[in-house]
Amino acid sequence: MNLFLAVALFIGLTLPSCSNEAQPYTGNALKLQVTSPAFAQRQSIPEKYTGQGDDVSPPIQWTGAPANTKTFALICEDPDAPMGTFTHWVLFNLPPSTTALPENVAKTGTLPDGSKQGENNFNQTGYDGPMPPPGRPHRYFFRVYALDAVLPLDAGVKKADLLDAMKGHVLAEGELMGTYQRQ
Repeated sequence: MNLFLAVALFIGLTLPSCSNEAQPYTGNALKLQVTSPAFAQRQSIPEKYTGQGDDVSPPIQWTGAPANTKTFALICEDPDAPMGTFTHWVLFNLPPSTTALPENVAKTGTLPDGSKQGENNFNQTGYDGPMPPPGRPHRYFFRVYALDAVLPLDAGVKKADLLDAMKGHVLAEGELMGTYQRQ
């Protein structure tokens, strides 16, 4: 019986920490409402915002951030890519007063407001839109995170570095999912 209790205690103490290592948040984060005037939740992303169109970032808006938010981060990715999840946009250290991103955010490492952009899986800075292979539609998740800290990261970081830096700092999060099927 003592061995059983020891194993149960070990599992109970180690599983939560394993779960936290895989996510940038504690699981207790509040919910942000993320929307876009360009497309609705689970609807098609207009071609303008894709690699087949003008390839400009769509306007994104959010509400519901806690009062103690210090910065925001945004990650856009496609979990349906043939080689695994594909990152289209990494943006972080947005000022706490930010509640929206305009269409066509500049593809520079540091933006005028001091926020920074990382490198996407096209090996480019900023947003590069959907351009899935022909076939079924892919899903694109625009995830916004309210953070309790300014992250000590340089422009050009990869998504993995951002997620690692965000661990333990997420106050709230939300997502908008759009789809796109190559024409």
